[in-house]
Amino acid sequence: MCKAMNRSIVNVIFGGFGATPAASSAGPAPEGEVTSISVHDAAELLRESKSIVIVPGYGMAVAQAQYPLYELTKLLRSRGANVRFAIHPVAGRLPGHMNVLLAEAKVPYDIVLEMEEINHDLPETDLTIVIGANDIVNPGALEDPSSPIYGMPILEVWKADRCIVLKRGMASGYAGVENPLFYKPNCDMLFGDAKKMIEALLADLRQQLETKIA
Repeated sequence: MCKAMNRSIVNVIFGGFGATPAASSAGPAPEGEVTSISVHDAAELLRESKSIVIVPGYGMAVAQAQYPLYELTKLLRSRGANVRFAIHPVAGRLPGHMNVLLAEAKVPYDIVLEMEEINHDLPETDLTIVIGANDIVNPGALEDPSSPIYGMPILEVWKADRCIVLKRGMASGYAGVENPLFYKPNCDMLFGDAKKMIEALLADLRQQLETKIA
């Protein structure tokens, strides 16, 4: 876990990422602007994508969104889409947190991959879906030496053609630092409770498919 966070055990237990308010605001402000996407447009992207990688985070756990997420995954896979889950070692509140939740929802084990197994595939992916994750997909860990999380291995979700982030708002993650991912031109935000948004995506996608068949 400490290796995945690029932090010592003392720092993890007692100091988080060691970020004071001054440290959290260090570095240049993200370039670009935050863009949001509607449920309908997001469902359309899902319908058109052949390869999809889903990154679950603590927000998925809080909302208990893994159950409708599995239903969405089943529907996408039934249409021939290659859907996989990317798990960061420290996603959630303890190692293996996301794996347990996905297993409870009956997500097949063979489509749940660790960070090292899937990062190299992201540039060849049509769409990444980030659900309630923040620091583990923060480009500042690679690009900003002044960032408190600089050096932490992350899932490079922005390398896909498109990225959608499901979050309640623009609040920072555990490290308390802003996430440049949200400002990238190929990234859109879908704001709201993760479970409700995934249920809405599932309903809209089903409607789109029924309309197309009709």
